[in-house]
Amino acid sequence: MQDELKLLGGAMVTLALATSALVVVPHMQLKDGEPPPGLKPYSSAELRGRQVYIANGCIYCHSQQPRDPVQAPDDKRGWGRASVAADYHYDKPHLLGTMRTGPDLFNIGARQPSVDWHLGHLYQPRAYVAGSIMPAYPYLFEVKDKADEGDRVVTLPRGYTPAGKVVVARQEALDLVAYLVGLDHTYPAVETLGTQRERK
Repeated sequence: MQDELKLLGGAMVTLALATSALVVVPHMQLKDGEPPPGLKPYSSAELRGRQVYIANGCIYCHSQQPRDPVQAPDDKRGWGRASVAADYHYDKPHLLGTMRTGPDLFNIGARQPSVDWHLGHLYQPRAYVAGSIMPAYPYLFEVKDKADEGDRVVTLPRGYTPAGKVVVARQEALDLVAYLVGLDHTYPAVETLGTQRERK
């Protein structure tokens, strides 16, 4: 019984130390942080699009955290500078992601700012990226005989538009694309105490 209590006590101390080091201390350091000057709050359309992003499981295949060049060649892939904590100031919950079945989307709005491209890519990814394994999202669109006033018609490459029909983006698709195009973190990274010390 004595050994079991020691084991349980040791486990609780280890858990408390780990929680302090990985949760409490970083929270204390970052809780009063200000957003970088170049980071803007999400618009209402981008917030709705963020929910569509979450609902469709985009986070399972895409990350939003380019790594330092020492860890990976993400900068050479065109994904941008390594992210810092301040870049996620307005993100609740954070959508960092852990898988890279598809490319990192931290700066997709800077790399691909075309709304038409994103809409078409969501409707049929293989029309834009040969051999893509990304699923199509046709339920975010409507196929009609004729577009109504105010409809956003999706311009697709030849051979991908249904014959005699038009593909119209639903509001969910427009919101999702607004969120993706808004992912542009090309402003300078906020210097942390650590990077300031490294320069000295």
